[in-house]
Amino acid sequence: MAEKIALVTDSTGDLSKEYVEENNIHVLPLKVVYRDKEYLDRVDIQPDQVYERLDQEIPSTSMPSVGEVIDLFSRLIKEGYKEILSINISSGLSGTFNTVRLAASHFPGVKIEVLDSKSISMGIGLLVQEAASFIKNGGNLTGAVERMHQIRDNLKVIFVVKTLEYLKRGGRIGYVSAAMGCLLDLKPVIAVNQEGKYFTLAKVRGRKKSLEKIVEIVKEAAEKNRLRLVVMHGDAKEEAKCLFEELKKITRISEIRFGEVGPVIGVHTGPGVVGVAFYPE
Repeated sequence: MAEKIALVTDSTGDLSKEYVEENNIHVLPLKVVYRDKEYLDRVDIQPDQVYERLDQEIPSTSMPSVGEVIDLFSRLIKEGYKEILSINISSGLSGTFNTVRLAASHFPGVKIEVLDSKSISMGIGLLVQEAASFIKNGGNLTGAVERMHQIRDNLKVIFVVKTLEYLKRGGRIGYVSAAMGCLLDLKPVIAVNQEGKYFTLAKVRGRKKSLEKIVEIVKEAAEKNRLRLVVMHGDAKEEAKCLFEELKKITRISEIRFGEVGPVIGVHTGPGVVGVAFYPE
């Protein structure tokens, strides 16, 4: 009989509250930090509240503490879980993965696998959804980890922002040139590389063309394989809906969903982020 496996992730996976509750996923919230108070991501603060306050204060973010992760793992073990799989935000973008790994070392008698998603937002969410399905269908921990590696190696996250200022300010700009966009309205189409860091996938002129470029990239990928895909946005619902409708026309997308990035991601991208996450079936 397979051991009882707990599935853990962090709040940057941007999964809906309904999905998390229905699939018994345990979420470690990151924090949005203002001068006078800090808020748990998607618990005490929602995305629109961050955007509404940006003209007054641009907050910072912080990861869960080792103690908070230990508390969660202790609770799960008390609930009867013998094994834990934790899928976390890219180590190239946050220290969360290393914090969770450190916390896991406090439980030598429990089998805990901590996976660096090397991804962000619904890129992580897609991995968690696949893991939840795998575990629900009777898969064991070793098989789940192998499946996650297989998907992660083929997972793409591509997005555009209205300004690079927020990525630059938060120190998350990676290999994207911070100077871009200052001249000729050049817009980088940003992706996440194998290190789990941002880089410029393409350069186009203007917002409209940057969104069209995302459609072009997805079409090229769908020519090779059937895709599972999520469209996501932060304070750009109408543009994201238009992108969603355009992508629905691609026949080789077997599953397409729509989502919103959470407060922590919104702090680093600013309002107006639109993107996709996808992987081949």
